[in-house]
Amino acid sequence: MAFNIRVYGILINEKNEVLLSDENRFGRKFTKFPGGGLEQGEGLKDCLKREFIEELQLNVEVGELLYLTDFYQQSAFDAKDQIISIYYSVRSLLTAKIKTTDKLFDFQLDEQEVHRWISLDELSEEDMTFPIDRKVAKILSEK
Repeated sequence: MAFNIRVYGILINEKNEVLLSDENRFGRKFTKFPGGGLEQGEGLKDCLKREFIEELQLNVEVGELLYLTDFYQQSAFDAKDQIISIYYSVRSLLTAKIKTTDKLFDFQLDEQEVHRWISLDELSEEDMTFPIDRKVAKILSEK
Protein backbone atom coordinates (compact mmCIF):
# COMPACT_ATOMS: atom_id res chain seq x y z
CA MET A 1 0.00 0.00 0.00
CA ALA A 2 1.13 3.51 -0.79
CA PHE A 3 0.09 6.84 0.63
CA ASN A 4 -1.37 9.37 -1.79
CA ILE A 5 -1.15 12.85 -0.25
CA ARG A 6 -3.61 15.41 -1.62
CA VAL A 7 -3.71 19.13 -0.81
CA TYR A 8 -6.82 21.25 -1.40
CA GLY A 9 -7.70 24.93 -1.13
CA ILE A 10 -10.92 26.42 0.14
CA LEU A 11 -11.39 29.70 -1.72
CA ILE A 12 -14.34 31.80 -0.54
CA ASN A 13 -15.30 34.96 -2.41
CA GLU A 14 -16.90 38.21 -1.22
CA LYS A 15 -20.39 36.73 -1.84
CA ASN A 16 -19.67 33.93 0.66
CA GLU A 17 -19.41 31.36 -2.13
CA VAL A 18 -16.86 28.55 -2.23
CA LEU A 19 -15.10 27.47 -5.42
CA LEU A 20 -15.67 23.89 -6.62
CA SER A 21 -13.92 21.93 -9.37
CA ASP A 22 -15.97 19.69 -11.68
CA GLU A 23 -13.69 17.23 -13.46
CA ASN A 24 -13.91 14.54 -16.12
CA ARG A 25 -10.97 12.18 -15.68
CA PHE A 26 -10.26 8.46 -15.72
CA GLY A 27 -13.62 7.78 -17.37
CA ARG A 28 -15.73 9.43 -14.68
CA LYS A 29 -17.10 12.81 -13.67
CA PHE A 30 -16.60 14.14 -10.15
CA THR A 31 -16.80 17.29 -8.06
CA LYS A 32 -14.12 18.26 -5.57
CA PHE A 33 -12.35 21.26 -4.11
CA PRO A 34 -9.47 22.71 -6.18
CA GLY A 35 -6.10 21.10 -5.50
CA GLY A 36 -4.25 17.90 -6.17
CA GLY A 37 -1.38 15.59 -5.47
CA LEU A 38 1.81 16.34 -3.59
CA GLU A 39 4.92 15.80 -5.72
CA GLN A 40 8.24 14.43 -4.47
CA GLY A 41 10.34 17.15 -2.81
CA GLU A 42 7.41 19.57 -2.53
CA GLY A 43 5.98 21.15 0.61
CA LEU A 44 2.23 21.18 1.26
CA LYS A 45 1.75 24.91 0.72
CA ASP A 46 3.96 24.93 -2.38
CA CYS A 47 1.89 22.06 -3.77
CA LEU A 48 -1.32 24.00 -3.26
CA LYS A 49 0.08 27.15 -4.85
CA ARG A 50 1.25 25.11 -7.86
CA GLU A 51 -2.13 23.40 -8.21
CA PHE A 52 -3.99 26.74 -8.23
CA ILE A 53 -1.64 28.08 -10.90
CA GLU A 54 -2.02 24.91 -13.00
CA GLU A 55 -5.80 24.60 -12.63
CA LEU A 56 -6.90 28.25 -12.43
CA GLN A 57 -3.91 30.39 -13.48
CA LEU A 58 -4.35 31.99 -10.06
CA ASN A 59 -1.74 32.94 -7.47
CA VAL A 60 -2.99 32.31 -3.95
CA GLU A 61 -1.85 32.90 -0.41
CA VAL A 62 -2.25 29.79 1.70
CA GLY A 63 -3.89 30.46 5.04
CA GLU A 64 -4.90 28.32 7.99
CA LEU A 65 -5.12 24.55 8.03
CA LEU A 66 -8.85 23.69 7.99
CA TYR A 67 -8.87 19.91 7.98
CA LEU A 68 -6.59 16.88 7.87
CA THR A 69 -7.97 13.42 7.10
CA ASP A 70 -8.51 11.59 10.37
CA PHE A 71 -9.90 8.32 9.02
CA TYR A 72 -8.82 5.63 6.57
CA GLN A 73 -9.81 6.37 2.98
CA GLN A 74 -8.97 4.08 0.09
CA SER A 75 -8.34 5.81 -3.22
CA ALA A 76 -11.28 5.82 -5.64
CA PHE A 77 -8.80 5.36 -8.49
CA ASP A 78 -6.24 2.87 -7.13
CA ALA A 79 -7.28 0.34 -4.47
CA LYS A 80 -3.65 0.00 -3.34
CA ASP A 81 -3.48 3.66 -2.25
CA GLN A 82 -4.56 5.27 1.00
CA ILE A 83 -5.61 8.90 0.59
CA ILE A 84 -4.44 11.53 3.05
CA SER A 85 -6.03 14.91 2.31
CA ILE A 86 -5.08 18.29 3.72
CA TYR A 87 -7.32 21.34 3.33
CA TYR A 88 -6.22 24.95 3.74
CA SER A 89 -8.05 28.22 3.37
CA VAL A 90 -6.65 30.20 0.45
CA ARG A 91 -6.94 33.81 -0.66
CA SER A 92 -6.47 35.08 -4.18
CA LEU A 93 -3.53 37.47 -4.53
CA LEU A 94 -5.19 39.15 -7.51
CA THR A 95 -8.65 40.45 -8.23
CA ALA A 96 -8.56 38.52 -11.50
CA LYS A 97 -11.81 36.97 -12.57
CA ILE A 98 -11.80 33.20 -12.41
CA LYS A 99 -13.42 31.54 -15.42
CA THR A 100 -16.43 29.72 -14.01
CA THR A 101 -19.73 28.22 -15.08
CA ASP A 102 -23.11 28.04 -13.36
CA LYS A 103 -23.86 24.49 -14.45
CA LEU A 104 -22.68 21.16 -13.09
CA PHE A 105 -20.24 19.38 -15.45
CA ASP A 106 -20.49 22.14 -18.07
CA PHE A 107 -17.49 20.96 -20.12
CA GLN A 108 -16.69 22.52 -23.49
CA LEU A 109 -15.22 20.30 -26.23
CA ASP A 110 -11.96 18.88 -24.85
CA GLU A 111 -12.11 20.41 -21.35
CA GLN A 112 -11.49 18.07 -18.45
CA GLU A 113 -12.07 20.60 -15.70
CA VAL A 114 -14.44 23.51 -15.04
CA HIS A 115 -15.03 25.57 -11.93
CA ARG A 116 -18.12 27.00 -10.32
CA TRP A 117 -19.08 28.96 -7.24
CA ILE A 118 -21.67 27.68 -4.78
CA SER A 119 -23.06 29.58 -1.82
CA LEU A 120 -21.86 28.29 1.54
CA ASP A 121 -25.51 28.50 2.63
CA GLU A 122 -26.42 26.00 -0.12
CA LEU A 123 -23.33 23.77 0.06
CA SER A 124 -24.06 20.23 1.19
CA GLU A 125 -22.21 16.95 1.44
CA GLU A 126 -24.14 15.69 -1.59
CA ASP A 127 -22.47 18.34 -3.79
CA MET A 128 -19.16 16.51 -3.45
CA THR A 129 -18.15 13.17 -4.97
CA PHE A 130 -15.53 11.87 -2.55
CA PRO A 131 -15.96 11.04 1.18
CA ILE A 132 -13.25 13.36 2.49
CA ASP A 133 -14.58 16.32 0.46
CA ARG A 134 -18.06 15.53 1.80
CA LYS A 135 -16.76 15.78 5.35
CA VAL A 136 -15.12 19.15 4.61
CA ALA A 137 -18.30 20.41 2.90
CA LYS A 138 -20.24 19.51 6.05
CA ILE A 139 -17.73 21.38 8.22
CA LEU A 140 -17.96 24.46 5.96
CA SER A 141 -21.76 24.41 5.84
CA GLU A 142 -21.95 24.32 9.64
CA LYS A 143 -19.73 27.41 10.12
